[in-house]
Amino acid sequence: MSDLAPLARFDGLIASGLQDVTHDPAALDSSGFWAVSADFEGRIVCARFADVRREAVPPPVPGAWRGPAAGDWTSSLDRDAYTAGVRRIREHIAAGDVYQANLCRVLSAPLPGGGADVDALTSLLARGNPAPYAGTIRLPGHGVEIATASPELFLRRDGRTVESGPIKGTGRTEDDLLEKDHAENVMIVDLVRNDLGRVCATGSVTVPDLCVVEKHPGLVHLVSTVRGWLADGAGWPELFAAAFPPGSVTGAPKSSALRIIAELERGPRGPYCGAVGWVDADRGAASLAVGIRTFWIDRTGPAPLLRFGTGAGITWGSDPEREWDETELKASRLLAVASGMFEETGRDA
Repeated sequence: MSDLAPLARFDGLIASGLQDVTHDPAALDSSGFWAVSADFEGRIVCARFADVRREAVPPPVPGAWRGPAAGDWTSSLDRDAYTAGVRRIREHIAAGDVYQANLCRVLSAPLPGGGADVDALTSLLARGNPAPYAGTIRLPGHGVEIATASPELFLRRDGRTVESGPIKGTGRTEDDLLEKDHAENVMIVDLVRNDLGRVCATGSVTVPDLCVVEKHPGLVHLVSTVRGWLADGAGWPELFAAAFPPGSVTGAPKSSALRIIAELERGPRGPYCGAVGWVDADRGAASLAVGIRTFWIDRTGPAPLLRFGTGAGITWGSDPEREWDETELKASRLLAVASGMFEETGRDA
């Protein structure tokens, strides 16, 4: 186990002085500043910190992070298994079982030395792959060591207003985006509207933005915004029950997509495709990202592993080889950063 002190770092804030840890999301409606990590499979860790202050992510310190070599990564699904999975999902779509499903794979590599600090990795990510929902949660005593460069909003709260920002559609440039990408985005927006509609006041759920092109380091995404007003009596337990796991990384209908995911993926996703972020219960504010573009340290085995997930949304219009290529595109830059092989600023010229 790492002997590094617990901390959380998000949105220009750093939190320290761990007070308590719980698995009950109802605590997020109480008081204090919380870091939150929720695995795709539903395990949630909420950590309250006593001290929160403004602090920018520091520049990387040479030697502070020793990542895996670029060739050390293995995948839970190789190319043949992944493309076969895409074809299987298309069969489910043809049979009317599902409209869309996300197929993901988890990459793993041994960590040299074993004493790695995810906060040092966050410094590298801030330089090599800046992201709007980047951050760190370091709770080694509770099995949570996460560095995220997530571009996707799962849930933002400002009082009773709640908002989600699903991403569907990825390409190297805007010209790469297909009709399939737009259709997939609209499909997931409908799903998220339904999810939020379960806990929001009737008629309050709106879509202020639909299929907006966002530029990120090395790629572009189609992003939409879904917003609503929480109904009386609804809090964090109800929000998680209605909206988790995020619709953009499951599929539609969500229940059918989850069954197909369990059938095709070889092992749990863990923090990947879950939720990661912060809740300020005193201010009634929060920002939770979808746990994509996310690294985590797994110390459950004989030697620590660094893990990272990547995936793609599969529709009837999906080409298996193109979907594999999308998972490679999403992973390549991040793996280079974690391996210490990416030396640029991460910002496109």
